[in-house]
Amino acid sequence: MILLLLSTVLILPVLAGWGKIMERFTGSLLNGISGNIVTGILILSLIWTVLAFFIPITIYVEIPFVLAGILFFFIKKLYLEFYKFSKKDTFLIGGISLTILYTGSFYPHILDHFGYYVPTIKWLTEFGLVKGISNLDFTLGQMSVWHIFQAGFSNFSDPFLRINTVLLIIYTLYIFERKSWVQLCFIPVLLLFSQSPSPDLPVITLSLIILNEIIKGNKNIGLLFAYSVFIFSIKPTMIWLPIFTFLCSAFIFKPNYKHSIFGILILLLFFIKNIWTFGYPVFPVALGDLGFSWKPNPEVLKISSQYAIQKTYDMQYTYEEIQKFSSYDAIRNWFSLEGIKSKINIIFIFSLVVFSVFAILKKKKIITLICISLLIKSILVLAFSAQYRFFIDVFFVMFFILFIQLSKRNSLVFFSALSFLVIGVLSFPNFIRQHIPSFKPGNFMAGFKKEQLYKPSTYHYNKFETFQTGNLKFNISKDYPFNFDTPLPAISSGYVLDDVQSGIFPQYTDEKNIKKGLIWKKLTPEEKKELENVINTIKNTDK
Repeated sequence: MILLLLSTVLILPVLAGWGKIMERFTGSLLNGISGNIVTGILILSLIWTVLAFFIPITIYVEIPFVLAGILFFFIKKLYLEFYKFSKKDTFLIGGISLTILYTGSFYPHILDHFGYYVPTIKWLTEFGLVKGISNLDFTLGQMSVWHIFQAGFSNFSDPFLRINTVLLIIYTLYIFERKSWVQLCFIPVLLLFSQSPSPDLPVITLSLIILNEIIKGNKNIGLLFAYSVFIFSIKPTMIWLPIFTFLCSAFIFKPNYKHSIFGILILLLFFIKNIWTFGYPVFPVALGDLGFSWKPNPEVLKISSQYAIQKTYDMQYTYEEIQKFSSYDAIRNWFSLEGIKSKINIIFIFSLVVFSVFAILKKKKIITLICISLLIKSILVLAFSAQYRFFIDVFFVMFFILFIQLSKRNSLVFFSALSFLVIGVLSFPNFIRQHIPSFKPGNFMAGFKKEQLYKPSTYHYNKFETFQTGNLKFNISKDYPFNFDTPLPAISSGYVLDDVQSGIFPQYTDEKNIKKGLIWKKLTPEEKKELENVINTIKNTDK
């Protein structure tokens, strides 16, 4: 916790300094220190994304950017912005920040932390963006902009990968600067995402900031659209936000195509990044085939698509069973899944209906546009893979609009009560395991450890086996399905099985230079025998 506080004290000035640098070229979207910091997040994410095409995001990248940000922070005397808070607000911000730092110091409990977030950051810091990396481990094809941003601070500023904890403190500063008290109610829920660099937390917090700015009358539509596209680039399920800002530009503000240039450039960078790592413009959708040689094998894409459909039903049905569902069965079974997922699904649809009725009764153009945007996003998610993690942000938006006038006092009471509950769950996870066994993250919460008061809790495993097929020498975690601390190049055992099922396997384009990328090749009879031995080894190890 103490080391996490030091990381925060270092990173905030760096972001504020870079935000001030960028404002000289693009102007300012938000006033105050939180505005500088949020702008800094945008500019460093974009710069590091471009650099990652050419070089790894190592400490040699991090140091000059950190020094430049701190230098500008003091030259422009941005520290004076902190003195603008009243003594009472400073006390409250400090108390909320300590709560955030405490919860952020727990062990990571989101499974994607081990199978997706950490491996992605390892690749970025050791090699940068690798062409066709999805051929090695399909999940790595995402390479979220948020993980590029985290990689930029992961060498010494934030080696524990707690950038989400820092962002929650930034979010708190924004709430107090803009006096948007209802947003205090969201922080306790978001505390559950603070132990990992999960893209869910930044897209929720940043989208609510942009939404609040539009409602408050911010008319800088060019930057609003740019930030909306940036949030979409972190997680494409946030498509409702750029749709909403575009609709606002068309029906509320005076439309001007020049205002879209910055946002379009960010979108192009997002497409290029995805094409480079995945072969298609938007991961994991195989649309927009430009014929690149490093795109994934069609059979692997098919397996991924089938898995997404199974995840819609929480893996409670086989793909073959789902294919036999009638339209009525598909809806009924989605609403009647075992465990908490069915309740979330029911609440989601019910909330959409209530919010739609609310929008109709209110007859306010901006609320109507929000409703239309959320409905478009919801339809797309339901059609693709109706998992609750893809539409969780919709709950935040609807709550925000319905309770936007919530007072400071009531918001603080709600924050305190819910934070107490979340801290209790994190500290004593057996409670949630017993009472909500279908809440899977609860099974991976480790509880409080006194060591976390000094430094955030992290896992170490580092047991692996090494194999070679063709020109690819690779590592697989031993007795564990994920490769969060396995030396690179590492492949999850599940993807080895998928590749063998597809009759292909990844190979280097140039085995002397990993940066040149990976492609897939059909297995020869000899290679099939090699991989059969690998699979047998994996299965025997799993036993």
